[in-house]
Amino acid sequence: MIILGKYNRLRAVRQTDNGVYLTDREGTREVLLPNKYIPEDGLEEGQYLRVFIFKDSEDRITATTAEPKIMLNEFACLQVREVNNIGAFLDWGLEKDLMVPFKEQPGRMMMGGWYMVYLFLDEKTERLVASGRYQKFLEKEDIDLKKGQAVDVIIDDRTDLGTNVIINHRYRGLVYENELFEQVQRGDERKGFVKLVRPDGKIDVTLQRPGYGKVETNSEKLLAKLQVNNGFLPFGDKSAPADIARVFEMSKKTFKMTLGKLYKERQVRIEPDGIYLSKND
Repeated sequence: MIILGKYNRLRAVRQTDNGVYLTDREGTREVLLPNKYIPEDGLEEGQYLRVFIFKDSEDRITATTAEPKIMLNEFACLQVREVNNIGAFLDWGLEKDLMVPFKEQPGRMMMGGWYMVYLFLDEKTERLVASGRYQKFLEKEDIDLKKGQAVDVIIDDRTDLGTNVIINHRYRGLVYENELFEQVQRGDERKGFVKLVRPDGKIDVTLQRPGYGKVETNSEKLLAKLQVNNGFLPFGDKSAPADIARVFEMSKKTFKMTLGKLYKERQVRIEPDGIYLSKND
């Protein structure tokens, strides 16, 4: 079975002047991989290749080795390349732009603007279409997440409380403002951890590894900063939390725990003017 909007592992069956035709394991359907997408080392009959499936400008199902910026049933922040009387067209990394019909726009999209969208298959036209009304595709019930679980997140819009994120391309979550210690932009992808799933379905997320694990991770970060700053950083217990968050991308509490660990391990020494990298004898 060949699936639109997804990567498919297909088998080369025959060469033509326009490219190589690929088929699924059952051999029930063929799709053309145009010459420009054939690997440099060639493609022999019977060889399998991982390709993305979409429809070209003539509405033909086509295979490509180019990497799309979004796949079926996923979210991404994409830029508008063109707007006309049909809709807005987004740059999604492929030759043919991705359309957002007017009915799927949260307001009139502007050329050059960046928008969070969801990619779905329009059952009437059997075409891949993007929706800027992406929140309707997020799941709000039967949330299959546990406290402490590692998740993939996409940075979304900011609120008074913090920054909204999309979790595992399924749910909406929130990273509170006082727990965000790095500069992020809408569309950035990060690893996160579930802090809490509330009874009303709201999900609290952190980008910091929970428990002692975050100290291990931040130890490497702090040592790396010392090394690139000639073994010295002018920070300590009395440093302002905002300065620590800006430089180290962690809370002051985590900074002190990390510093204490490195001090006990004799990897750093703490002086009145700051932190020094210990010299190995």
